[in-house]
Amino acid sequence: MESGEYVPGSVYFYAPNKGAAIFFAIAFAFSGFYHIYQCMIQLYLSSLNNTDREHQPLQELAPNWPLRLLRRPIRRGLRRAPGEPLATPTSSISVCLIYGAPPLLELANYNILGRILYYAPYHSPIHPGQVITTFAFISAVIEALNGNGVSLTANQSLAPWRQDIGRALLKASLLIQVFVITLFILLAAIFHRRCYKSGMRNAKLYNPLYTLYISTALLFARTIFRVVEYWSIAEHDYWKPGFDPKSLSPAIRYESFFYVFEAMLMLINHVLLNVRHPRMWLPKSTKTYLSRADGATEIDGPGYKDGRPFWVTLVDPFDVHGLLGGRKKGGELWDGDGEQRTGKDGC
Repeated sequence: MESGEYVPGSVYFYAPNKGAAIFFAIAFAFSGFYHIYQCMIQLYLSSLNNTDREHQPLQELAPNWPLRLLRRPIRRGLRRAPGEPLATPTSSISVCLIYGAPPLLELANYNILGRILYYAPYHSPIHPGQVITTFAFISAVIEALNGNGVSLTANQSLAPWRQDIGRALLKASLLIQVFVITLFILLAAIFHRRCYKSGMRNAKLYNPLYTLYISTALLFARTIFRVVEYWSIAEHDYWKPGFDPKSLSPAIRYESFFYVFEAMLMLINHVLLNVRHPRMWLPKSTKTYLSRADGATEIDGPGYKDGRPFWVTLVDPFDVHGLLGGRKKGGELWDGDGEQRTGKDGC
């Protein structure tokens, strides 16, 4: 039973539960290895079908899973024991990995949404290819803020003013994550609504969307927990004479909060994408889309290309300039018959 009392010498406030750390390290490793197995199977099937560069096996829909395979078990194994010096590389690396991994999970979801939009591009509010580039750019900014903020905050041997900079960077990172996840869900919801209003009822389109909603909700809950937790830390002055450790939030004093709102939520997210991976429903090629006429027939088209310069797509991902100028949003790519691949299915 946790006491909520400070354990002298522990950077986590409490004495980390070794059994729980080992369990989650093994669980995350198993999920990661299983995903690699899924990738190998897909690569083998793709080689039999002589797929081209437009075809995306599992690892291209979730490209950072091998990295997460390393980050999750390592960070669980690095749960630091009481008595270890506060500024050890072990504790610093552990905290960096804890804060750095979830944005990579969000990046995988951005890629998945882009593939979903390619499946019905005429209902997409943004060019499908720009989902990953735009949100990946934001993710890179978040990771930079995370990495620098956590490294400065975790190293208690640094000057106070440098630790203050680290805390400010980490606050900015967490708030940006909340904003980006909200924007991401809004983008997916607009697309979902457009598809539903048009009469599309294809399960192959909606199933990956439902999976994406669940995954994003898990990540959002984790981020909110981190925002609440970190704000409760930042408002205290630990070096002030007479500071009472019990004045800290229960989210800091009890390890169970960490395992429920961080470890368990992220493990559920991993297992979710193992069991309901979007490639179970989405086609291999981004050139394959659903017919606008019946919403069920798959058609091989020429692909949905954005001819604008790359920097323009970053600045104006929604092509507001083109819409104001009356430019047609790729309609010529799906208004024709294309090449029919399959009959009606998945409804």
